[in-house]
Amino acid sequence: MNIKRLNIPNVVYFVATALLIAYFFPREGKFRYQFHEGKPWRYGLLTATSDFPIYKTQEEIKQEQDSALKKFSPYFKIDLSVSSTQTDKLGNDFNNNRKGSEIPREYVRYISEQLSYIYQSGILSSDELIKLKENKYEQIFILENAVAKSVPISNLFTTKTAYEYILNNAPLHFDKNKLQSCNINNYLTYNLSYDKDMSDKVKDDILRSVSISSGMVQAGERIVDRGEIVDTHTYNVLRSLKTVYESKTGGDRRHSIMLAGQFVLVCGIIFCFWFYLWFFRPKIFHKRKNVFFLLCCIFMCCFLTEFCVAYGLFNIYILPYAIVPIVVRTFFDSRTALFTHLITVLICSVMAPFPHEFILMQTIAGMVVIFSLKDLSQRSELIRCAFFIFLSYVLTYISLVLYQEGDFLKINWMMFLYLGINFILLMFAYVLVYMLEKTFGYISNITLVELSNINMPLLKKLSETCPGTFQHSLQVSILAAEAAGKINANAQLVRTGALYHDVGKMTNPVFFTENQNNVNPHNQLSFDESARIVISHVSEGVKIAEKYNLPEAIIDFIRTHHGKGKAKYFYNSFKNQYPDRKIDESVFTYPGPNPFSKETAVLMMADSVEAASRSLKEHSEEEIQALVNKIIDGQMADGLLKNAPLTYKDVETVKQVFIDKLKMMYHTRISYPDLKKD
Repeated sequence: MNIKRLNIPNVVYFVATALLIAYFFPREGKFRYQFHEGKPWRYGLLTATSDFPIYKTQEEIKQEQDSALKKFSPYFKIDLSVSSTQTDKLGNDFNNNRKGSEIPREYVRYISEQLSYIYQSGILSSDELIKLKENKYEQIFILENAVAKSVPISNLFTTKTAYEYILNNAPLHFDKNKLQSCNINNYLTYNLSYDKDMSDKVKDDILRSVSISSGMVQAGERIVDRGEIVDTHTYNVLRSLKTVYESKTGGDRRHSIMLAGQFVLVCGIIFCFWFYLWFFRPKIFHKRKNVFFLLCCIFMCCFLTEFCVAYGLFNIYILPYAIVPIVVRTFFDSRTALFTHLITVLICSVMAPFPHEFILMQTIAGMVVIFSLKDLSQRSELIRCAFFIFLSYVLTYISLVLYQEGDFLKINWMMFLYLGINFILLMFAYVLVYMLEKTFGYISNITLVELSNINMPLLKKLSETCPGTFQHSLQVSILAAEAAGKINANAQLVRTGALYHDVGKMTNPVFFTENQNNVNPHNQLSFDESARIVISHVSEGVKIAEKYNLPEAIIDFIRTHHGKGKAKYFYNSFKNQYPDRKIDESVFTYPGPNPFSKETAVLMMADSVEAASRSLKEHSEEEIQALVNKIIDGQMADGLLKNAPLTYKDVETVKQVFIDKLKMMYHTRISYPDLKKD
């Protein structure tokens, strides 16, 4: 499956995944019946599948609300500080005014007493009083120190009625002209203000107290049958049933809004995954195949969850969500596996019946996968991982029930059956990994272990056709795997690649020294012809590997184990013999490419070092060390390792591993003494 040929930007994959997941979100169906009051029912027997209320019409609700609001009285705040302020102002004015000597003290005292009474009763603005009368309110509630008291509107004052009240209730011996000259209007202002917040709150409470339903229909209750006339009661029941259905879907208008909300939610979660890959896994992000694979894992889990929830086919915990981190960990790293699992769980939790419990159980299961599955190379590792997942599910579920219910009797024992089925389905991860390898061109440790079996047909043929090359490949695999492990490269991948890197020599085995027996056919050939034959083992090896359907990752070792280096023996011999002749360097140069990963670079170094070590006359530590340094430093000087992500420390580590291993390979053995004869 070649995703590169499609040439689709990565962002398109993310958007398309979010759209598909949002589109398949489970939703209730539309109400499929049409009905009219006074018309016959055209469908079969209709019964209630669940309890639902019989909703009143909007007109009925409005009438009841209007009736209830007749008992409503508005709320006002009273400011009692106005009374003392105006009374003090009255006293100060008459004490400091020349007219104070003309008006008796008892007049001032009388006005002060009346002001206190009037302000205690409350003064409204004229506009507010007109509104109260227009709305036919008979009383209001006055809030004083958080306590409301009912006051008839007739007991309230305006500035005008307060003035008249003071004049009309004066003692008989008071001179009215003198009383009017006191400018009483200057001390009258309203101290009652409308409390909108409290009034609205009380109004809302009254409106909410009006029930929107007039009864209930029980589950299984008969509603209407074919041919019956839809009377008013039946019409209300059917209308209520339709309302219940549409409240679940949001109706036609809200349906699209809900879909948009689901898309935004899913898109936000998916793009969190996009940012993770962009910032922390650029190598994965910039390969469309990898992005497509990871998004397929997320989408398939979400689709199965949507299908399960929408149709209620089986319990959601039967679905093996932990298979996502298992397969992702098999091909990528632990952090990416856990993050992919968390993204999947978050989206699926929106559809799950009990989202909090679902998130908790699945997150713990995902972490258990990461802890218990380092490398999936044997069936036993998968069984052990699946057992730990099952155990984590069981313990988490029991803990949740005991925490929430506090009663062992509340445990649903059917959950253990569901989790057991989940455990069995996890076993299919072994088969799924194989299918994904073939589909996406990945290679897992399971496949690497199988390919490194020397009884594999190609390796068996190599050992029979080229025994010397096969022995060389075994030695290279030992060197390369040990070095790869020391620099945090994939040792299993290097070991397997080393076994196959020289399979191209099967085409012409006698042209390679390790397979010769005292006869060297190169003696009969020119240097450039010999170089062509030797160099051709790379292209021949690629052809053989493709014929045997070896993974691309293994074929990369065949292509790169000489990089773009030269066949040094024939190149140097040609230059030494013909120093004045112009040389065509392409004839003596391998096609490449140069190694581009730690693994391919380590194999190149191990291959050259192991082959050269066979030419040493003395395998002392000094000779081996000098040889290793000469070979690897030469490869670096020729630029063969410039594309490999190796540090100088990595190179020095590899050198030391090679030196130590070669010393052990070529150690001398003591000679066994012969048995003396009598």
